[in-house]
Amino acid sequence: MIPTVSKSHRTNLWGTFVTCRWFGTLQTCPTGWSGNSLRHCCGCRHAVHSPKIAPPTTNIPRKGSPLIPPTPPDHFASRRQRLAECLAVEGLDALLVSQPVNVSYLTGFSGDSSYLLVTPRRSVLVSDGRFTQQLAQECPAWKRHPRTVTPLTEATARALAQLGAHTVGFESGHLTVADLEALRSAAAGIDWKGARDRVELLRACKDATEIAQIREAIDIAQRAFAMFRAFLRADDCEKDLSDAVEAYIRRAGGRGSSFPAIVAVGDRAALPHAPPTFRKVAENPLLLLDWGASGTFYKSDLTRVLWTRTNSSRRQQPGNNSAERKFQEIYEVVLRAQTEAIRALRPGVQTGQVDAAARSVIVRRGMGSFLPTVPVTAWDCRFTRHPCCGELRRGFAGGYGGDHRAGHIPPGVGRRPYRRRRAPHPGRHEVLTSVPKDLASAVLAC
Repeated sequence: MIPTVSKSHRTNLWGTFVTCRWFGTLQTCPTGWSGNSLRHCCGCRHAVHSPKIAPPTTNIPRKGSPLIPPTPPDHFASRRQRLAECLAVEGLDALLVSQPVNVSYLTGFSGDSSYLLVTPRRSVLVSDGRFTQQLAQECPAWKRHPRTVTPLTEATARALAQLGAHTVGFESGHLTVADLEALRSAAAGIDWKGARDRVELLRACKDATEIAQIREAIDIAQRAFAMFRAFLRADDCEKDLSDAVEAYIRRAGGRGSSFPAIVAVGDRAALPHAPPTFRKVAENPLLLLDWGASGTFYKSDLTRVLWTRTNSSRRQQPGNNSAERKFQEIYEVVLRAQTEAIRALRPGVQTGQVDAAARSVIVRRGMGSFLPTVPVTAWDCRFTRHPCCGELRRGFAGGYGGDHRAGHIPPGVGRRPYRRRRAPHPGRHEVLTSVPKDLASAVLAC
């Protein structure tokens, strides 16, 4: 029998704030409520208290806070220097970085419509007048090559001519064919050499600043999840809940969702990327939430499956329903698979070995036929949220961070119950998410 995690109140998002020892100060209760007996407001089963006046701001850390230390300019310079050292190996005079997240990683500039030129001696940021003030704030010591009405490709060609570059590399995974042709036309004397993942290979091992930014994105998502649980109702539909998650993330301090939140009820939870419909929570107790938050630079990506109990279903004896017993069985198997995969993490191990550790648990329990053909584990080493599922031969180094998913997809039942982010350190690993993953926390009265 699974104990039900209940909520003793429900209200709109803008009620009085309460403080939860597990999730912080972003849970709410009806305006004017006071007392110390309120429990389970966010479904975390930790006691809370409610002040009469709501705090005006959240406690999400920002740049400069203890969780997110400010990045010194020489930190970005050292990243560019490591990249410049690789240019000589390829025989390049310069590298054109066009992927916006890579430009941010190497400069700290959070804008767009800008290219970065990296050479062994110096680097130049090609941008335009719209970002003059932003560049002065984020990159005060930078040498910039401004452009007015000139296309970005032409301004880049002029900057390369001033640098005296003859052999230039570019990011073949991002630069479009049209832009490459425009660059070749504007800089006829340059030999262009495309390659993938030059910058991404440097970013595979996360430094302290990046791990702090990942923590921030995860913390925002976890607070949004607490609000999702607190305000979930039986008559909510998938679309309304998906829209609400976006508001919860922004209320929790995020810049927005990493991707459109996926909320799926019943057998629709088995769809890889289920578009939201008007199916209501009350129609089926199985509820999938796949969501993530955009932080300062990094994005989080988490998944949870809940078993909801409405007023009618709570009248039944818990655990007697065959569907609920099946859910318990699958949940426990996948939890065990994830635990084994996390235990297999260590520097030098190949991701295929970690994937095999998770698969073996599911196969031993007789559920191997439901495993997807794609890996049941995925590893994310990017500013963006999309995982690198296919790199099963890639090895872990200390500081390699990512997102671990484990699960299988039985038809009509649903997909993986949860996803965990972790950051391996030399000789060990650290799980960065703190949302409870025990079976009791997956059962929710609404």
